[in-house]
Amino acid sequence: MPELFIGGTWRTAQAGGRREIRCPADGHLVAEIDEASADDTRDAIAAARHAFDHGPWPSTSVSERGALLERVADLLQRDKGAIARAESLDTGKRLIESDYDVDDVTSVFRHFATIAQTESTEAAGHEAGRVVDLGRSDVHSVVVHEPVGVCGLITPWNYPLLQVAWKVAPCLAAGNTFVLKPSELTPHTAIMLMGLLQEAGLPDGVANLVVGDGPHAGAPLSTDHRVDLVSFTGGLETGKRIMKAAADTVKKVALELGGKNPNIVFADADRETAIDMALTAVFLHSGQVCSAGARLLVEDSIKTEFVDEVVRRAGQITLGGPFDPEAETGPLISEAHLRKVQAYVERAVIEGAVLRTGGERLASGDLADGFYFPPTVLDECHSKMHCVQDESFGPVLTVETFRTEAEAIRLANDSIYGLAGAVFTTDAAKADRVAAKLRMGTVWINDYHPYVAAAEWGGYKQSGIGRELGRAGLEEYRETKHIWRNTEPGPQGWFGSGGEATP
Repeated sequence: MPELFIGGTWRTAQAGGRREIRCPADGHLVAEIDEASADDTRDAIAAARHAFDHGPWPSTSVSERGALLERVADLLQRDKGAIARAESLDTGKRLIESDYDVDDVTSVFRHFATIAQTESTEAAGHEAGRVVDLGRSDVHSVVVHEPVGVCGLITPWNYPLLQVAWKVAPCLAAGNTFVLKPSELTPHTAIMLMGLLQEAGLPDGVANLVVGDGPHAGAPLSTDHRVDLVSFTGGLETGKRIMKAAADTVKKVALELGGKNPNIVFADADRETAIDMALTAVFLHSGQVCSAGARLLVEDSIKTEFVDEVVRRAGQITLGGPFDPEAETGPLISEAHLRKVQAYVERAVIEGAVLRTGGERLASGDLADGFYFPPTVLDECHSKMHCVQDESFGPVLTVETFRTEAEAIRLANDSIYGLAGAVFTTDAAKADRVAAKLRMGTVWINDYHPYVAAAEWGGYKQSGIGRELGRAGLEEYRETKHIWRNTEPGPQGWFGSGGEATP
């Protein structure tokens, strides 16, 4: 079937060509997909613009929008098996992880449905908006929230449907229309979601989908004057280009650009928990997680035995395809990405890092046809090395040491990124002190990776601008308007009155 969804109609690309989608686990052909051209994306923008300016969705009550999001959540659970399988085939990740991802996607839609229903209840019985008390009887002043308009949503390949949900759910809850451009490497669950939105009763033109690469399908979302907001999750350099492109039309911009996240382990930490979490932090989904704990900062008094055990366990992690019940993690997304991770490790060794385990592609055996890179540990690292500062987005852990609490904080914050981090200690006061001083959007204490849809997600510094999830996620997709009503209008007498003006 055609893979572009524009104005409520499935259609083929005008001149964008076709792309093969192959499973990273073994290279087998999953499907051939239409790739949108820039003209296709402009058509999608036109459809979204018309739906916002002339359609019913922006004026639909928040309670009705919330009800639609609830229906989508129900449909996601109904089709959970098929969606999870499609996600695993595109990404190569284990099926059990994709199952969890669909549950997370469902929770995001339910969360924003709940916010919408709550706002509807709060507004019932009185005028919506925040009244500003001016102490005057002749003026009524109120601050209201309105949809931004047409939103361009650009999402990555590591958590394809979850990242889509983080943008689509609040975008719809706020009353916007959108054009979604998912990663060209992992399009299938975004295609499936469009069908569910249509089935749930979303009006034509509100949701539009273009599949293709950034330079062609994605570029107009940043430059076209009919788009009011562009939201992007992905790499830092691409985010910078999008921000620059959006400046010409002064769009609202929301960016989540990854991180180089420190995992701080103090000597008084619960040792078994900290070791287990250090492995999970960096090797989950083969490190292809923006919040991955890729920097291990361990207190020097426990460094040797702690790192030795991390290395031992990392070397025992079982790799395999999405449907291998014995697999603990899977492949990287592509040949190109594998080469990037390999080069990253090679440069680290040249700079003086000590390779303790891993470090080379699995080029023989049953996994040779896939893009498998084993869990890798680089010891004896310091903050001047590229491997400590640059994001590998792969299963690579760097190890640094510290002696004092102050040094741990200084090292952890020594990065252009500020997305996430963690602190492991049994001293609650110490944990609170350190967490308060870390310049990161999320800090875990004695844990790593959990998130809830009700909590905001975003970063400091060059990890991005804007917040997703929570109520703040909804506010990203709203404009704030102040309405001043003069309830006793009349001439002011400033000019032409022939006398003194009356203020």
